[in-house]
Amino acid sequence: MNKFSYILILLLYPVWGFSQTVSGNLSLLAKQSIKLEGFNGLKTYLISSSNIDENGNFNLSYSKTDHGVGYVMSADEKPLFVILSGEDIEIVGEALSQPETIKIIKGQENKWFEQYAEEQPKREQALTAWTYLEEMYLANEEFKTHTKAKEAIREEQQHLKAKDEDFIASLPEDSYVRWFLPTRKLVSNVSTIAQYRPKEIPETIAAFRALDYTDKRLYKSGLFKDAIDNHFWLLENSGQPLDQVFESMKTSIDAMFEKLVFDEEKLNIVTNHLFDLLEKHSLFEASEYLALKALNETSCTLNSDLAKQLESYRAMKKGKTAPDIRFTKNTIFPNQPIEKLSDLQSPYTLVVFGASWCPKCQEEIPELAQYYNSWKKEGVELVLVSLDDNETDFRNFTKDFPFISTTDYKKWDGQIVSDYYVFSTPTMYLLDSKREILLRPNSIEQMKAWVDWFLVKGNR
Repeated sequence: MNKFSYILILLLYPVWGFSQTVSGNLSLLAKQSIKLEGFNGLKTYLISSSNIDENGNFNLSYSKTDHGVGYVMSADEKPLFVILSGEDIEIVGEALSQPETIKIIKGQENKWFEQYAEEQPKREQALTAWTYLEEMYLANEEFKTHTKAKEAIREEQQHLKAKDEDFIASLPEDSYVRWFLPTRKLVSNVSTIAQYRPKEIPETIAAFRALDYTDKRLYKSGLFKDAIDNHFWLLENSGQPLDQVFESMKTSIDAMFEKLVFDEEKLNIVTNHLFDLLEKHSLFEASEYLALKALNETSCTLNSDLAKQLESYRAMKKGKTAPDIRFTKNTIFPNQPIEKLSDLQSPYTLVVFGASWCPKCQEEIPELAQYYNSWKKEGVELVLVSLDDNETDFRNFTKDFPFISTTDYKKWDGQIVSDYYVFSTPTMYLLDSKREILLRPNSIEQMKAWVDWFLVKGNR
């Protein structure tokens, strides 16, 4: 072999040795574009793209770094999920928007995936129906004595579960699909279990807690986000009292961190996503626990934006005293000027951080202005701290607001923003007359509910 041939082989080897294909024929999609995308945690990325020829044939490639789950997407925007495990895959059908025409004719793991995807929902439906009957026979006096029927129901339930387990057990231990199918089942069955099979909730929660978020198989599966979301949805909807829900969430957070602390990248990804999820659902006790746990974990480094976001919980949590705010010459007073926030003679003050360049602020802060007069009668004052760095923008934004508006024109670098650990706009803090933090409203609706419950209706 001459030197040139040897170099040529080395150049071509990555393509020949490590590239697999997803190919086939989609007869109704001739001359359309087609692509293969994969998953990296919460994100998707393009693996390969091509054009379907005039006869409906297409060819896409993927490599070892893409192993996991991917999806084929054509111009009709209907995805076909495929297992990218290192095998060549061949698909035939009419169009991805007509899944009943699609068949996997090459790729054993994908054939197993296709078979399970067809059979498992039927078993789940049957299992749910048998569970309903079992509860009826246990609760209804007329059926309680029908022991043979109850035994038959339990036998059929066990049969269905065994059939599912046997299918998984028959798959090669080192195959991706053997790991993926039960994980997919766990994630997708949450709402059914919560609604129709609540007895399975404890074992389902235990299975979620056993998931390893540092596992590359999960990271590449397309289930990464849903595993987090559905885990905590099930905890929230488990039928427990709220204090027990929070304790369960803390236990789950602890379980997730056991391995995440050894993987900084995934710790940041999971913590960031879960914190936002808990905040969005107003599960503040759980989000505070997550924030403090992440900040106290010394073996990993949080990225600066996430650390600042979480630090706000340690420094500005409920019960803490908020820093005083000194009003500068840039402050607009609708009435008599004052020197600082503590000079306000009001039982409550809502401090709002926003800016004219923030789309959500453009929508929500004028809405706050509409409630100002009615809230003021209930004892709530309002102060806007603007992050605008331009005087004209600040003046135009605040000119019609009936409450105090102030700025230092330093945007995120201002002292007030730093003192209050503000990392996004709009951000709100509800303070009492001593500046003790009573609430961190995450929406106008939450603030309205607080005023209505505690002030208008007088609940204490």
